[in-house]
Parts: sequence; structure tokens; C-alpha cells
Amino acid sequence: MVDRNPDKTRLALLNAAFDEINQNGFQAASLANIIKETKVTKGALYHHFPSKLEMGYAVVDELVAESVKEMWITPLKNPDNIIDALLLQIDSAISKRNKENICFGCPVNNLAQEMSPIDEGFRERINSIFDLWRTTIDEGLKQGQSKGIVKESISTETSAYFIVSAIEGATSLAKNAKSVDVLKTSLQGLKEHIQTLRK
Repeated sequence: MVDRNPDKTRLALLNAAFDEINQNGFQAASLANIIKETKVTKGALYHHFPSKLEMGYAVVDELVAESVKEMWITPLKNPDNIIDALLLQIDSAISKRNKENICFGCPVNNLAQEMSPIDEGFRERINSIFDLWRTTIDEGLKQGQSKGIVKESISTETSAYFIVSAIEGATSLAKNAKSVDVLKTSLQGLKEHIQTLRK
């Protein structure tokens, strides 16, 4: 067993489950692999997560959502300059990718594609992540307009949808190509678009 501390055991299971899902998808994720990785018993796993589905939901709620908040929500909440903040976060997202992890894509988008059509629990959770991300950008752009940073002529809602869609699309293209260069090129196009939003 990883640790006799139940909180640490639960977190170890969640982290192992995230890795397994990220690499293989939720449906193909193996509980046996998670147990092997964490060295817990099957009983301990089911003590923390009564089913594979409940474990999947916890991964989304506690790890995937928090990762998106750390990367795309907190840095974009009430920034001095939303344009600069967006460009900085896009560069940060690129810097976190390398030839080893580019092929895994975005956990949110992966689960949206795989699970949203077949499980409402996953769909609702993933939709709430996308909504929070989009509305954070929308609000930031509106604040930018009020500060005279962002063009008043743009639709902040439309721009927010486009920015999130472009980031996720670029990540999918890079995943399929297994190429960080594809990610950089795709997101360079987005960065150029974001620059046009400046007043």
C-alpha cells in the first residue's frame, strides 16, 4: 500500500487514474494498472471510489478542473491587461509541451470527445470547465474594453468562444501530428488574432 494515510492513498489513486486515463482514455483505462501503480489493494481502491465511473468523475472534478483553473482561469482573472495575460498564458502552455507529452493532447478535450456523447455526468462536468474558461476570458475582455485596452467594436463573447476553441483545436492538431512545432504554429496564428483585439 502507498501510505496508511487515507488522504494520501486517495490522492495517489487519483493521480494514477489521471495518468492512465490521459494515456489510454477513460473506457480503456485499467483499474488493474492503477492498482499496480499505487500498490494498493482492490479493496482499498473501492473504499475510496465505489466504481470506475466515480473515480473518473473525481479525476475531472479534482485534477482536470483544477489544472485548467491554474493554467487558464486564475491568471486571467482581473488582469491588468487581458491581451498581455492571454499571450503570456499561451506561451506558458506551449512551454509545457515536449515530444514526450504532446501526443496526449488536452485531458479536457480528450474526455469531451470520448465521454460527452455517452455519459451525462462527464458531459456536465466538462461543459462546466469550458464554460468557466470561456466566461473568464469574456469578462477579462469586457474589463479590457472598459479600461480602453480592448477594441469596443468586438464581441467579447464571440472572441472568448473563438480563443478557447482555437487553443483546443491547436492542441488536437499537435496531438495528432505528435509535433510541438504544429502547436507553436497553430497558436502563433491565435496570438496574431489576439493582438488585433488591442485598441
